[in-house]
Amino acid sequence: MTSSHRVAPPRRGDTTADSPVRPRAAARSRRRKRSRVRLGLGMALSLLVLVTAGVGWTYLTLSGNIDTFSADGISDDRPDGSTKGQNVLVIGSDARTEGNSELGGGDKGDIGRSDTAFLLHVYADHQHAIAVSIPRDTLVDIPPCKLPDGTWTKPQANAMFNAAYSVGQTAKGNPACTQNTVEKLTGLRVDHTVVVDFKGFSELTEVVGGVNVCLPQDIYQKDLNPNRTTRGERIFAKGEQSVSGSKALDYVRIRHGIGDGSDIGRIKRQQAFVAALIKKVKSDGFTPTKLLPLANAATQSMTVDPGLGSADKLISFVMSLKSIDLHNTKFITIPWRYEGERVAIVEPDADALWAALKADRTIDGEDASGNNGDRQAASPSPDPDGPASGDGIAVAVYNGTTVTGLAARAAETLKEHAFTVTGTETARTQDYSTTVIEYGPGQKDDAKAVSQFFAGAELRAASTAGINVTLGQSYAANPSATASTEPTAVPPTVADDARSADDDACSDLSYG
Repeated sequence: MTSSHRVAPPRRGDTTADSPVRPRAAARSRRRKRSRVRLGLGMALSLLVLVTAGVGWTYLTLSGNIDTFSADGISDDRPDGSTKGQNVLVIGSDARTEGNSELGGGDKGDIGRSDTAFLLHVYADHQHAIAVSIPRDTLVDIPPCKLPDGTWTKPQANAMFNAAYSVGQTAKGNPACTQNTVEKLTGLRVDHTVVVDFKGFSELTEVVGGVNVCLPQDIYQKDLNPNRTTRGERIFAKGEQSVSGSKALDYVRIRHGIGDGSDIGRIKRQQAFVAALIKKVKSDGFTPTKLLPLANAATQSMTVDPGLGSADKLISFVMSLKSIDLHNTKFITIPWRYEGERVAIVEPDADALWAALKADRTIDGEDASGNNGDRQAASPSPDPDGPASGDGIAVAVYNGTTVTGLAARAAETLKEHAFTVTGTETARTQDYSTTVIEYGPGQKDDAKAVSQFFAGAELRAASTAGINVTLGQSYAANPSATASTEPTAVPPTVADDARSADDDACSDLSYG
């Protein structure tokens, strides 16, 4: 008799080896796990795509904001890039286009002008930086510059520096011409040029939440606009305060009623402001959250050379500055003196400054080349006893002291080195402490050749042709002394006047 029995259905959760339904349950479990994994990967991939798209959109937006000027206007006759650091020309434009007239006043159809300018040298070690301001009224030689119709101008001698930006008489100005002029003036290759207008400057200060400034006295509307018939309302109170937007613009533009009322004084206030702005940005941190809004504001009202014409290039350059210590970020003004109502460059002090930057030496004499002292010494000046010759260079010699026979003695030295001495005379006054060498347009190099024979001589540009040497007491004390053939340090007058980005906002309040 055969017995039969019914197999009981498996209990929920039964995982015994003889359970006929286990493979199907396990398969469903594996499918659920694979589904969750695919969902997780899908979400992660979607998030990655969104983040990447967001960054890409941000970069596209920033790049779309950036205006560039044509490189066609940059001269072919340029200095070599002799430093491993970078030189960036920053121009503050008072153009009235694209909303700037509401902030700066004036006619929207007026030509573009440069209100301020400085050359930023980032040293090769990326631990130091220095900004050298060039007063807008500085007398310089403007080289040939390209006009809107494609032709090039003739060189201009003894012209005001800000005239270079106005070459072509266009509303947006001529940054390429200013770059050409700075390269001719300094002998340094300008790697990048950045133009910031009123609107861009105003928005930058708002994005960072204001910048700390300090004033020695109350400032009123008439101080900003001397053409007013009444004092007007108070726009700044004495002491330290945070400014942004149009008030920040008023601060850097104010000239009258504070300090000596000069453009040099205003430059010093602008240097203090930029120093405070850098301090604020660094204190906020170089993070995307902080930098992207700043970059967005900057790029909306910025014109740059093609080398900085994309967001990644611009942000990469900014990020390269983050390691520079505030104390090692210096602000100075080109060595200068008044010549009537204009500003003349003091030589050889200015040449010593450019030589220091070219050699990546700080104004304190530190080697900032990043080569740990292995850098070769800068090329010395020509040796007066060597192959240098004055052949073809005509010089007039004047005695600016009460020591008799001094001009004749200097003339003999120059003749021995093939200079042509056109005459020796007594100067109008005999109170010269140092020797002064005046030179006409296009004769700076010849004047430098003459200066080799007069230690500590000051070179001065003049509006008339010719080279005139007026001897001072420094020559009378040691007529045989010649200019040093070794690279010289930046003159103390330049270094002592420097401002660091970490200086207190209320130091040196008068600013001129």
